Amino acid sequence: MWYVIWKRISRELVLRAAFMLSAERRKALERRMRGKEEFRKLRLADCVIVSFGKSGRTWLRVLISRFYQLRYGLRSSMMIGFDNMHRRNPAIPRIFFTHDNYLRDYTGHIRDKRDFYDRRVVLLARDPRDVAVSQFFQWKYRMRPAKKALNDYPMEEVEIFDFVMSPAGLPKVVDFLNGWAREIPRIPELLLLRYEDLKANTAAELGRVLAFLGERPTERELADCVAFASVENMRKLEEKRVFWTAGSRLRPKDKSNPNSYKVRRAKVGGWRDYFDDAQVAAIDAYVAEHLDPMFGYRTVEDTPAAARAATAP
Repeated sequence: MWYVIWKRISRELVLRAAFMLSAERRKALERRMRGKEEFRKLRLADCVIVSFGKSGRTWLRVLISRFYQLRYGLRSSMMIGFDNMHRRNPAIPRIFFTHDNYLRDYTGHIRDKRDFYDRRVVLLARDPRDVAVSQFFQWKYRMRPAKKALNDYPMEEVEIFDFVMSPAGLPKVVDFLNGWAREIPRIPELLLLRYEDLKANTAAELGRVLAFLGERPTERELADCVAFASVENMRKLEEKRVFWTAGSRLRPKDKSNPNSYKVRRAKVGGWRDYFDDAQVAAIDAYVAEHLDPMFGYRTVEDTPAAARAATAP
């Protein structure tokens, strides 16, 4: 906890000292500093969980946290954050959760994923249409202006369809997934986990992840994890700020506005609720034309089972 606080303070001090640099050079400096810290964690991690933002990472983090809470008698308010649980008990792995956003700014490896080739990786994927819509609400209600600038998100208000079709929306998510699809054959230890499969059969999919981590969960443990990390319970936990040590990760910006919660709807295919028929057709057409079919999101004929089998360890 104190190390995290110190890293944030030291980064802020360096950026303040660089006040004479142009905005672009300051942004490049901050991204490189964040990338350096990500590289440190990557090399120390026993496992890396990679996802684009708003793909269900916090939910998966709570599920995994609950398992280790049960297995090793840790308090229920403790959420796994890289090595915090490992320091409590060395039997718990160091798990690095990343959006693979800043690492390349430090290593310079932009065109491939060589930084991950010798790592044990869980790739968490979600339908990019649902991700882009969820990102819109994250951007609109939760994202700080500095974070918007750092990651090239719109600084002015835009409508949801314009956001989704902008470079910061659907194209960005699709590029992320395609980049990983190209590199999967080069990563010997990689488990593909789809958000939709995790929703449909949470206990079994969590069991796959934990087995990949070297664990043997019982049916009772898995059932407890599923109940603890249900949408209803996670909303309660967020309202009560149970995971206060995790910072703003699971905390509403405005308790009176359900769209400002981290846990919003968690609905598979819910993106369609926000668009008219012509807009739905345009979004579907973009995904069908640009997204790698291995994830099973381009057409109804693409099956989740086939996508999962392609990368099963």
